Amino acid sequence: MNNVNRVDANQVNASEVNASRVNDKRRAMMQAASLALAGGGFGIAGGAHAAIADDPWGRAQDITRRLSKPLKFREQDFPITQFGAKPCKVVQVKGWISHDDQEMIGTHAPGSFDCYPAIAAAIAACHKAGGGRVVIPAGNWFVAGPMVLLSNVHVHLKKGANVLFSNQPTDYAKYGEFDCGKKGRLVISRWQSNDCLNFASMVYAYGADNIALTGEDWTSILSGQGGIPFNGKDGDCWWTWKGKNRTINPASQANTPGYKEGQLTQRVPNPLNPMSLKDVAPHLTEEERLHIQGEGDRWRADEQYLPALSEAGVPLAQRVFGLGHMLRPPMIQLIGCTNVLLEGYHVKDTPFWQHHPVHCRNLVIRNVHCNSKGPNSDGFDPEACDTVLVEGCTFDTGDDCIAIKAGKDLDTQYGPSQNIVIQKCIMQSGHGAVTLGSEMAGGIQNVYAQDLVFENIHWATDPLNTAIRLKTNMNRGGYLKNFYVRNVKIPHGVQTSPSFYASLPGSPIESRTVATAAGAVVTFDCDYTPTADTVRTRPPVVQNVQISNVTVGNVEVKKGDKKGQKASCFQAIVILGPVASDYNGPQPMPTVVPVLDVTISDCDFGTPVNTEQPWFLYNVKGLKLNRVKIGGKEYNTTLSA
Repeated sequence: MNNVNRVDANQVNASEVNASRVNDKRRAMMQAASLALAGGGFGIAGGAHAAIADDPWGRAQDITRRLSKPLKFREQDFPITQFGAKPCKVVQVKGWISHDDQEMIGTHAPGSFDCYPAIAAAIAACHKAGGGRVVIPAGNWFVAGPMVLLSNVHVHLKKGANVLFSNQPTDYAKYGEFDCGKKGRLVISRWQSNDCLNFASMVYAYGADNIALTGEDWTSILSGQGGIPFNGKDGDCWWTWKGKNRTINPASQANTPGYKEGQLTQRVPNPLNPMSLKDVAPHLTEEERLHIQGEGDRWRADEQYLPALSEAGVPLAQRVFGLGHMLRPPMIQLIGCTNVLLEGYHVKDTPFWQHHPVHCRNLVIRNVHCNSKGPNSDGFDPEACDTVLVEGCTFDTGDDCIAIKAGKDLDTQYGPSQNIVIQKCIMQSGHGAVTLGSEMAGGIQNVYAQDLVFENIHWATDPLNTAIRLKTNMNRGGYLKNFYVRNVKIPHGVQTSPSFYASLPGSPIESRTVATAAGAVVTFDCDYTPTADTVRTRPPVVQNVQISNVTVGNVEVKKGDKKGQKASCFQAIVILGPVASDYNGPQPMPTVVPVLDVTISDCDFGTPVNTEQPWFLYNVKGLKLNRVKIGGKEYNTTLSA
């Protein structure tokens, strides 16, 4: 019998019980969220779509006003030292600080006191008392397990508090609710927008209401130690699990920390996964199975296997990962929570995405320093969330600074991400500054981004790849509508060299010719990494996007034919609409519509390197450029392609 990805035989009964509990939790969570929206008035009321069209920025102001009301907690403190916490010593070890760079980093000394039990006890006592504030004082605190937030609990880091989360994966497979045998005790999670049972995040909550995680200032640090070697000296770290870099023509982030050719990562077939989907999805027809698996055994890699389970309709309780698998947990993951505040701390060196709220309502992240330069270190990824305010944060990331998500494959039960305001933030390194997708099968709507500085201070060595970014494809599908951007300053431009994408055989777009991965100020990529997905049956819809008052500066080009000249980007605008030839489902094929109703006005995009082709358009209808300057020339025109 194949060693398939499920609980051991002696855990079957527990698995069945857990499946029931998972479903019960999901139903309760969705009901609670619906009641909160109905009672709190934070959701879109009937007829609000018309109001958005008439006054989108008025709607943004309304969301901001509603979320500016502070959360309330009982006035009682629960210092973790009263529950037995003890500070640790810090030693210096050689570790990774980015994809490409190593230096000496402070980490907990061997044998450090584990504060996990004390923090868990403080949170439990606070919750039982009806709420209050769990206080982490100044000092270095080693925590070998997840910090699980409960309703009415406010966890506060004082100035100088440095929480060093264990860098051992086993510590996040010890305390979960679901006993999955050799794979550990796991939690309900989402990994790149697919549901699974997996390692707990360093900070985790499920179905909680009225919770806060705050710091006194940016000396209040939560460290995921993603680049610290597991053995403390050399070799693998969390970031190694990413596997070999695939970006075509990267300007930076060319390597994966600690990676050596041939080792097990999320991108290579995992022997724990079955040889055939028949073992976990016997209900599939042979045609369906082959469609999902695709050619070869690439689908057995963990990052491909989980989406395959979703496409096959395998229930959550059977999507068991954890120990023996390579799916890194997010640093902070909050699922099904309402009334959430994240404020004032510094998060660094996270194993995977830095913040990943899923199906949350009424969420504020304010004045947080999101600082992690490792693989997939997105700063803030709200998924299927409703009514969100991102304000005053600074992002320096190894992937997208902000990336709004909404489910992938068949995992769309939480609906769209919507009613999101992003304002007064600063972005440095990253793939995209404000990104929507790529996982957006449930849809994204009503997003407002304003008064932003994409500073890009590392432009010479680790540049921001693109500024305003949409990612979807014929697999992710979904929709984007009602996206508004205004008042953005980009003083040091974006990456001035192109990073291309690889198209599928038979595509009208030749591979390695369109700079969708990096190089444009505005990038709409509706054919994002199409070679990664075997099921391509869901055409995306993109409509009603308004971008205004974006100002882009020039910098000195460091490489290529234009070396030494001044430029702001490779191209100003790249809009690659859906590519119909990618479709591989049953006939008749669904309608594939072009990108519609995009208006760019009152912008100065600086001088692109590619002056001969300042924009690239494919399957776009009615792109309006009003008072748009590119290379000093003003454009007032409507374009289709």
